[in-house]
Amino acid sequence: MNQIASLWQTLDSRRRLIVIATTIGVFVSVLLLARMAVNPSMALLYSGLDPAVSGEVVNALEQRGVTYEVKGDSIYVEASKRDRLRMSLAQQGLPATGEKGYELLDNLSGFGTTARMFDAAYWRAKEGELARTILSWPSIRSARVHIAVAKARPFEKRSEPRASVTLRLASGSLDGAQIRALRFLVSSAVAGLKPEKVAIIDAERGLLSTSENSIVNDRKADNLRKNVERLLQARVGPGNAVVEVSIETVKDQEKLVERRLDPKNRVAISTDNREITGNATNSGAGQVTVASNLPSAGKSGGSSSRSNHNETREIVNYEVSQTTREIVKSPNKIKRMTVAVLINDIKKTGPDGKVTWQPRSREELDGLRELVQSSIGFNKERGDVVTVRSMRFEMPPIAGTEAVQSFASRFPINVTALIQAAILALVALVLGLAVLRPLLTRSNVEVISTNDGDTAPLATAPSPGAHPTEALPDPVSQLRQVISERQGEAIEVLKSWIESDEERT
Repeated sequence: MNQIASLWQTLDSRRRLIVIATTIGVFVSVLLLARMAVNPSMALLYSGLDPAVSGEVVNALEQRGVTYEVKGDSIYVEASKRDRLRMSLAQQGLPATGEKGYELLDNLSGFGTTARMFDAAYWRAKEGELARTILSWPSIRSARVHIAVAKARPFEKRSEPRASVTLRLASGSLDGAQIRALRFLVSSAVAGLKPEKVAIIDAERGLLSTSENSIVNDRKADNLRKNVERLLQARVGPGNAVVEVSIETVKDQEKLVERRLDPKNRVAISTDNREITGNATNSGAGQVTVASNLPSAGKSGGSSSRSNHNETREIVNYEVSQTTREIVKSPNKIKRMTVAVLINDIKKTGPDGKVTWQPRSREELDGLRELVQSSIGFNKERGDVVTVRSMRFEMPPIAGTEAVQSFASRFPINVTALIQAAILALVALVLGLAVLRPLLTRSNVEVISTNDGDTAPLATAPSPGAHPTEALPDPVSQLRQVISERQGEAIEVLKSWIESDEERT
């Protein structure tokens, strides 16, 4: 300790700071190495879980006494125990992928269970099973299903069942085909439920349900666009054609009933013939006049008359030919179609290496337009429009770099932790050997201890900036110089040496 204290006294302020900083650095490096050796490497167990589900997983880990770390919505455990923990937690049904399903009905017994209780448990189990099925989709993080079924009552018309699905998506949004699939999934699980009675709701974007007609139109437009692109790419090459298809459909439903009567085309369906014959005879006294009423008038002789009546009647009933035509125009009928095609210009490289872009000829564009019209079923009377243009494409620069597999990921061990430990060990070794050892083994001034504890400089070490090729001074000449400068102290040292030798003899 005295030697260390003596060396510390001989160091200047700059070297003392270097020694202190080096000691602290070595101490910190050793602590980090010890911590890395004690703390195991952590691996991701689960991520993106709901807070309630994450709490259940953490509680299960604490009961097992497993070391874990929580960072945001991610749970980390020891890498060597991760796979085994996942299997063990899955045996307990963790993490819970949704509400309970038909296992709710296992706890119902025949005693003490009313019909209303059983119905409530049944529909709750149905909702849980549907939520589990929906959660199997990779893009869906959480799902809740609600089914509304009216209770049947006597002498009352039963209302149609309805359902709603609330989703929380991991990223992006659902397209029309996925929305349609969800609606049919829920409607197929409930008797009497129609797909249009199912509402799909996104927790962030609101209502996602669309009408059946719009879904069909989007699918039809997408199929036409793919067909046209495939046809054009055979000529202009992949990535050199962009196609957009817009379909305008009839939104209103129209019903036309037409009735036509043709009197020329008639058919006799019945005939009624009637013949009437009659005879009448009149044998009276004659005609009664004013003169016959006078007293002077004489009586005239009587006269008689006879008549015959014959009548024939024919009634014919005809059925007049008529035509009744009923025309129903559905909302899904195509009213008008518009197709826009953009084709990249031709790239040409000159003899000097200069790149130029040349628009395509009018003949080529007309030929491509005819092909597009034939592929989409072009109808000029309907008002369809097909536009084909040739322009230069401006390709945006690719952002970021390609993700490739690193060299360290090919090994099953944690190479990153090993590299960190090696770097810390190297830093500690360099600090210990390259800095502290020269300072402790060599000092600026070597000292000579005297009887009274005083020190005397013997030789001065070369300065740090001295050139290594310079000749070192002769030790004998230095010793003579020290004795001449401090003769008293040198005599005392010699006396102590002589006395010690005499005592030994």
